[in-house]
Amino acid sequence: MDSFKAYRIDQRDGAIVAEFQQITLDDLSAGEVVIKVSHSTINYKDALAATGSGRILRSYPLVGGIDLAGEVVSSEDERFTVGMPVLVNGCGLSEVRDGGYAEYARVPADAVVPIPEGMDAAQAMLIGTAGYTAALAIHRMEQNGQLPEQGPVVVTGASGGVGSLAIDMLDARGYEVVAVTGKAEQTDYLKSIGARQVLLRDEIDLGKRPMEKALWAGAIDNLGGDLLTWLTRTMQYGGNIASIGMAAGIGLETTVFPFILRAVCLLGINSVDTPRNLRLAVWNRLGSDLKPRHWDKIGQKTITFDELPGSFQAYIDGKASGRLVVKIN
Repeated sequence: MDSFKAYRIDQRDGAIVAEFQQITLDDLSAGEVVIKVSHSTINYKDALAATGSGRILRSYPLVGGIDLAGEVVSSEDERFTVGMPVLVNGCGLSEVRDGGYAEYARVPADAVVPIPEGMDAAQAMLIGTAGYTAALAIHRMEQNGQLPEQGPVVVTGASGGVGSLAIDMLDARGYEVVAVTGKAEQTDYLKSIGARQVLLRDEIDLGKRPMEKALWAGAIDNLGGDLLTWLTRTMQYGGNIASIGMAAGIGLETTVFPFILRAVCLLGINSVDTPRNLRLAVWNRLGSDLKPRHWDKIGQKTITFDELPGSFQAYIDGKASGRLVVKIN
């Protein structure tokens, strides 16, 4: 195979350098499956890695992109045949192995997931790690007894990719969804994808008592920090909080009271290292009862591969909303 185009991240003289390069398969991380990549996407984590705003890569250089979708070119594993439409999300992409920002990828077979029937590669990447994480959170909450009739579920960081897709999925499942956002201009958008109510983050009284008025039957938190602390104080008895992000901080200052007096459950959601059986189960649900309905609203833009470098800063500045798909081939 001739050389092909890749967006590679390196460290030079202590600084992060990300740029297009021509590489070959021999330059890629080891793996049993070679994929011709047609689509990828941008997540907050991708922006941190490409701009050097966060330490994501554990070795250098690596091709960026924690998501990819395309078709199998060759496989040493009999589960995958040439031409099969597949996707990979997480699984160490753009952390310890080369990721999806390249015309070809080589990945371990156990990381590869067949694209669900009725879904194409672009839709799989509209979902991507963001939608997969939202679905994994809902799946874990429901495994822990979450039901729509128990009461409202609040989603923080609501206008981002994870939050938007979580709202869409929860509403489809019959939950009463309350969105929390710092962007007042996104109110109509959030209601259009399923939020029954929108709360502005700066207008919330976070309180100071170990427990405040019980408001929520469940929560999906993208933010961490003070908002996650507030959620622990305001959960109803037996409520589940799925912790999936730290956009507002890594701290959590709370007490044991919500956990031992209200039986609140704090569920940690890791989308990178999900066991394969659970990963397949969640993607199967993403092709059925958790399949997003508002593709046109949440998937707001598709960009070309060449436009990729100029698209990261909006995520760092907190100005991105919805999902952005990158067309590689």
